[in-house]
Amino acid sequence: MNCVAVVDYGLNNVQSVINALRRFNANVEVVRHGETSKCPDLLILPGVGSFGAGIDALSERKLDRFILRCADFGIPILGICLGMQMLGVASEESRGISGLGLVDSHALRLCGENIKVPHVGWNKTQIRRQDPIFNNLSGDPYMYYVHSYYLPECDDYSLAVTDHGVRFTSVLRQDNVWGVQFHPEKSADCGITLLRNFLLMTGE
Repeated sequence: MNCVAVVDYGLNNVQSVINALRRFNANVEVVRHGETSKCPDLLILPGVGSFGAGIDALSERKLDRFILRCADFGIPILGICLGMQMLGVASEESRGISGLGLVDSHALRLCGENIKVPHVGWNKTQIRRQDPIFNNLSGDPYMYYVHSYYLPECDDYSLAVTDHGVRFTSVLRQDNVWGVQFHPEKSADCGITLLRNFLLMTGE
């Protein structure tokens, strides 16, 4: 069975993701330090909190190098919520701090008249481009969101978008790197289906 590495950088709560993966009897390995870890078959980067703190924690544990090494080897990577934003280049939340740079994206703060920040709750995820990550998902599924920053819609990487006063990227793909702004582990059957699809990316 494929090994799925879940990155734990000390500030993110990985247990809910692990519990969701184990519904499929996935072989889950929690990775807490980059130097002592071998590349898995798949990698998931959950994230909560601030961009700068997340990047600093990855760097302190050399997990940033581990993630980049996995990306270079073509291993499928999934970033969740802040984890997706950290795959990008930078964020307005933490100016001067560079992201992992796997996706050419810059996170912006949700703002504007009548826009509630943070964006919390269920919202429609509007699929714009088909991808195996959406297998067995019909229509535009509702997913559960908790965030104050977003990646703009972009033809280069946006697979799905969501409206919350502004339209933002809710699912992205850049080669072997995927990201979701919502929390699939908290998004009922649709989110669990998406996680299952990711587990199948290597043919298992």
